[in-house]
Formats: sequence, C-alpha cells, structure tokens
Amino acid sequence: MRADRLISLVLLLRQRGRMTAAALARELEVSTRTVLRDIEALSAAGVPVYAERGRRGGFALLPDFRTDLTGLNHDEALALLVAGFGRGDQVFGLGSALASAMRKVVDALPESHRAAASDAARRMLVDPETDLLSRRPGTEAVPGTTMVVVRRAVLAGHRLRIHYAATDQAPRWRTVDPIGLVTVRDRGYLLATRAGADRTYRLSRMLTAEELPEPARRPDKVDLDRIWRERCAQFLSDGGHLAVSVRVVLARREDLVRTALAVRAEEPEADGRLRLEVTFQDARHAEWALWQLAADVDVLAPRSLRAALRDRAAAIVSRYSRST
Repeated sequence: MRADRLISLVLLLRQRGRMTAAALARELEVSTRTVLRDIEALSAAGVPVYAERGRRGGFALLPDFRTDLTGLNHDEALALLVAGFGRGDQVFGLGSALASAMRKVVDALPESHRAAASDAARRMLVDPETDLLSRRPGTEAVPGTTMVVVRRAVLAGHRLRIHYAATDQAPRWRTVDPIGLVTVRDRGYLLATRAGADRTYRLSRMLTAEELPEPARRPDKVDLDRIWRERCAQFLSDGGHLAVSVRVVLARREDLVRTALAVRAEEPEADGRLRLEVTFQDARHAEWALWQLAADVDVLAPRSLRAALRDRAAAIVSRYSRST
C-alpha cells in the first residue's frame, strides 16, 4: 500500500539521513520513478523533504522533523528488534513487511534509547544459518507472488486453488479450504482440508495459487498447535515409515535428530550416551542417515538395519584392504 510505503520512506530518511533515490528504491523494492513520485507527494503534504544536488547528493529531512510513533517501552522494542534481525524475513514471505516494521519500531523509541536498543539487538543472534557442528539445509524457496496469495486466502478465510507438485507425481490443480500456515525448520506448510479430508501441503511445492471468492469451509476458531500435533502423529503412523532404536553419543544427537522424521522417545544412559526411538521415511533413508554418524551411533533395532550397515561396512573394509 502506498501509505505504508510513504511512512517507510520517511522513517528511512529519519534513521539514515541523506539517501539517493536509487538507495531508497532498493530498500522499498520499487523503481526510482516511484520514489520520486513519493517524494513529491510527501512535499505536497507538508513533510519537509529536500534535495541535495551533486555527486554526494540525495534526499533528506529537516533535522527536527519527527514522526509520531509511540507506545513501546525499551524491552518491548528490543524484543521485536531481536526477532527482526533473525531469520524472520524468510517466514511466509513477510520480508518487506518485517523491514518496514523494524524501521517503525526503531523510530518509536525515545531518542536517548534508539541507538542503544539497535546496538543491543545486534548483539543477540537468533537461529543463525550455521552452527558449530554443521550447516543446516537451505530454506525452501516459495515464489513471492504465490506466498502472498496463499497468506491472503488463509487470513481472509477464502478457498484456494493451488497448482501442486506432490512427490513423484505430475503437478495438478487442487481446490482446498485453508486452515493455517506452519513453519518448521525453515520449511513452510499449509494446513487445509480438501473435500472434508485433512491435507498438509508443502509451500515449496506450490507452483502457483489462486484465491477464490467463496468462503472456506472451516471452523471460526482454530488451535494450530493441536492440529499440527495430530497431523504429525497421523503422518508417522501411516505405513512405510521405519521405527529405529539407537544409542548415540551426546555430541551427535542433533545430527541424528536433524535427519530423522521424528523422535518418539529419548532417555540418557549411564555411560553418557542417549537412547532414542526415532522414525525414518523407510529403510533406505535410515541406512543413509545412520551411516553418516559412523561409530558414534549404535543401532539396536531392527535387525535388518543392523545387517545392512554391517554389510556396507564390510564392503568398505574389503575394498580398502586390497593391496594396490
């Protein structure tokens, strides 16, 4: 919306000082022509924007101009800033809205607290892309236009028509009643029903989406946390998944959990290892994931998986024990 963009433009100039039209266009994700039109509109409305010409020129506000955005105390603003400096721009396609909100949060603070809060937020990192042991899988990409349509339909309570590519299937159109959106480990899902049956769709597999005018057939109130737990339980109870019992060294627990579909039980053992009951997609998935952990994991059951890992290890030993 243009009103939001005009506010964001003013806040950018307040917080960063003089900026060129090109720099403003990049921040606001619009063309330089749009920025120039917005500058003219602000000037006509009485906002003191002026242009400085020359190689280091640009647009700026008169020094004493201030917007009226209040209501946040220091800790509330700090909490929002910490969240905003994390990976929130990758959640449900809200990157532009998040950037705009962060500018408003900073501007809402008293002058004496503004710099301190921004500096404090930069000293707190939430959920970074890399950790001490490994690099997490990349966030699944969802086309921005598709995400906007899906999000709008969920919030408006309208039905959706999605062009969806299920695993090992050709893409086809489906009409669904959206319930809500969930993000888990940087993967986004749409919880919905289709013809009255529960359905869960991976957002990254949506090729395109259309919001329909008719209202979605769904309850007025929703408990997404409960629905997600129920659907996870149903998914894991479906045929084809493999339950595995393992003992793993504490330092490799996260590596194991990251590759498994779910952890069904967990308890420490006297020697410092952990005993876990985990679920994998199938035997092939389990063999691949547990092979990565080498001697740091001991598969207790099923016997077929133990045999598969033993045979793979024996083949490696045989290959590298031959004289060259």
